[in-house]
Amino acid sequence: MNLKDEFIKYFVEHGHVEIPSAPLIPENDPTVLFNTAGMQPLIPYLLGEPHPKGKRLCDAQKCVRLTDLDDIGDKTHHTFFEMLGNWSLGDYFKKESIGYSFEFLTKVLNIPIKRLAVTVFAGNDEIPRDELSASIWQELGIPKERIAYLGVEDNFWIAGESGPCGGDTEIFYFRSDDEIPTKFDPKDDRWVEIWNNVFMEFNKDESGKITELAKKNVDTGMGLERVVAVLEGVNDNYKTSIWKEILTSIEKVSGKPYEGNEISMRIIADHIRTSVFISADPAGIKPSNTDQGYILRRLIRRAIRHAKKLGIDTSTNWMEPIALEVIKKYENYYTEIKENKEVVLDVLKNESIKFNRTLEKGLREFDKVVSHLQGNTIDKDNAFKLYDTYGFPIELTEEMAKEQNLKVDTKGFEEKFLAHQELSRTASKGKFKGGLMGHSEIETKYHTATHLLNAALKVVIGPDVHQKGSNINESRMRFDFSCDHKLSEEEKKQVEDLVNTWIKEDLPVTMEVMKKEDAIKSGAEAMFIEKYADMVNVYKIGEVSKEICGGPHVEHTGLLGHFKITKEEASSAGVRRIKAILE
Repeated sequence: MNLKDEFIKYFVEHGHVEIPSAPLIPENDPTVLFNTAGMQPLIPYLLGEPHPKGKRLCDAQKCVRLTDLDDIGDKTHHTFFEMLGNWSLGDYFKKESIGYSFEFLTKVLNIPIKRLAVTVFAGNDEIPRDELSASIWQELGIPKERIAYLGVEDNFWIAGESGPCGGDTEIFYFRSDDEIPTKFDPKDDRWVEIWNNVFMEFNKDESGKITELAKKNVDTGMGLERVVAVLEGVNDNYKTSIWKEILTSIEKVSGKPYEGNEISMRIIADHIRTSVFISADPAGIKPSNTDQGYILRRLIRRAIRHAKKLGIDTSTNWMEPIALEVIKKYENYYTEIKENKEVVLDVLKNESIKFNRTLEKGLREFDKVVSHLQGNTIDKDNAFKLYDTYGFPIELTEEMAKEQNLKVDTKGFEEKFLAHQELSRTASKGKFKGGLMGHSEIETKYHTATHLLNAALKVVIGPDVHQKGSNINESRMRFDFSCDHKLSEEEKKQVEDLVNTWIKEDLPVTMEVMKKEDAIKSGAEAMFIEKYADMVNVYKIGEVSKEICGGPHVEHTGLLGHFKITKEEASSAGVRRIKAILE
């Protein structure tokens, strides 16, 4: 049985429309480096914007999470994973949602009811206990003793401090050969969470006041890797069919068995799979010292270090056969994997060559630092030297130090690193939290301004200019575009003046839902056209701009203020970057 196919088939048969996975790199969401959950690309629609495919949706979403990076190497954690989800946007609610989940698990997957238990929201001073979800579960056959009521920390969802929110119900499976306890204890780790149904039925405003939403949504998420392990009866995710060919390839390359070498092999398997997906993404991420590129570099280099632990000759192109197994496994589901195959292999090969040049010297330098250590802490100067001279990410130095029961002055290192500015290490510590707070009023204005900038560049530079990427936050917008030359002062002024003219004209911003092919025929532009479903939202700004986009946007351009370019620079070969502000 293919769980992904069965999941989509079931929900399509129950009135849902399958939507394609969004790219791993979010478009215009500064709060995250990667899409971390199935709901993230759907935020505008959870906030009330109508989805072109209707009110019932389902998909398998590619995700990358970095909060558990230190746990990779154990039996259950992964950086890249696939999240299966189904949504109701103001259509069905608790009864139908719980019913679908129960039927899919017990009738399609044939999981015995005796192995299932659930948690529901216990309520608090503002929101009552979720007796309705509990009674629905009981009606379906889950006994009272298998229903646990938990508080805000465990069974309540809100993105940020305010916005749509609500309790959730989580479904657990008893993954053990032990006798199944009559009473469910959520702290007993033999019970593994396999599905989460979030019921967004309230809104919390900035003052903290909770009100009931007129339009209630359901957002569910099921981790593919975890559920496949349950279905295949293994307690090590890496022993499932998902990883079989990938681990066999690592065994061949290393000449060693998985048994006895599990930690390094899991890290290599996980990190190469994630690196394949990041480097195949349409955003064109390459290893670097900032943002997503930093994470990609860190994953590849960590895989190389564990390859050396297994005795693999890392001066060879050892990653290629492993990456090819990943590509073979996923290319039929995700077209970018097949289309960007050569790009992926080049990224892995080039970063391996680059790191190998300094790795041996860096390891010798690390040993030298440790041998001369006074106390048990590697100071900031040595940590920075390992990074700056030998290409060791600070986390690699921390990991190696930890193996010898040593500490690293990471705070001091970060102070020294300020000159490098946009280091994305905060992401790996889980400080980038995706969610609804990523779309404030000012960010909505910047999002709309990117459309005007794109249109102005086409007028001033030429019709062959196309958007290559963008990033917005509350203080500025960044826009990458195809162009073979540095913009002159005159060109920059013309672009700026044109955008400001359109803002002053207070042009209307309108949206129309249409078939993707009709949108393209009508002249609508889109970055990463393949990510969109066959029905799309087309946003028009007067007669100057027409783009396929997910939103959000202002209603008319007069709301934007004054547009000013603060910087124009090279981004990569054939791509320029503009940074701009709204005053």
